[in-house]
Amino acid sequence: MKPSLVIWDWNGTLLDDAALCNNCLNELLCEYGYPQHYDADAYRKIFDFPIMDYYRNAGFDFARHPYEQLAQRFMEIYLPAAEQCGLCPGAKATLSALKNAGIQQIILSASEQPTLEKQVQQQGLSDFFNKLLGQNNIYGHSKKQTGLAFMAQNNLDPSTIVFVGDTLHDYEVASSMGVSCVLCAAGHQTPERLRTSGALVIDTLDELPAVLL
Repeated sequence: MKPSLVIWDWNGTLLDDAALCNNCLNELLCEYGYPQHYDADAYRKIFDFPIMDYYRNAGFDFARHPYEQLAQRFMEIYLPAAEQCGLCPGAKATLSALKNAGIQQIILSASEQPTLEKQVQQQGLSDFFNKLLGQNNIYGHSKKQTGLAFMAQNNLDPSTIVFVGDTLHDYEVASSMGVSCVLCAAGHQTPERLRTSGALVIDTLDELPAVLL
């Protein structure tokens, strides 16, 4: 059945920033004196939510370097560089196909609200979305409560909604909201990790219209 609403994750699902985040992690490790370095595959194996857990997985010692300090520095490195990021393969064509099919679309992101709004505008995508739902801080804890509040405020039928993301956390958020989930393996986590969820996993967003329409 064609959904009435698609809820999109942003980073790694629509915005192609996984490689940048990998580079920022390595720069942060180097800057704070850690010897380890992560290539793309290793990065995708440790990336997780909440972001604090991912930093711990990467080997940061919060007793020496508090998470809040690391998160702030990460954003100082990430934000200017993210302006050079493009969209994930198939993103714009898929957004257009869903819009033309009469499906409403929103973004639910762990990004801070002003950052999300700016990045969506920079990518020229504002007209595709009915709403942008970001967070009120930079710490990437979870977006579950934001999603649940949106569902309750709008009295939505979960059976008519699909969540599209690129991480196991997206699946967890979708499950908490009672909506279906499709995970795209072109982002921040490996396809092997994504398949452990039992959700449908696609390689690129080019495959999504055939799934939904």
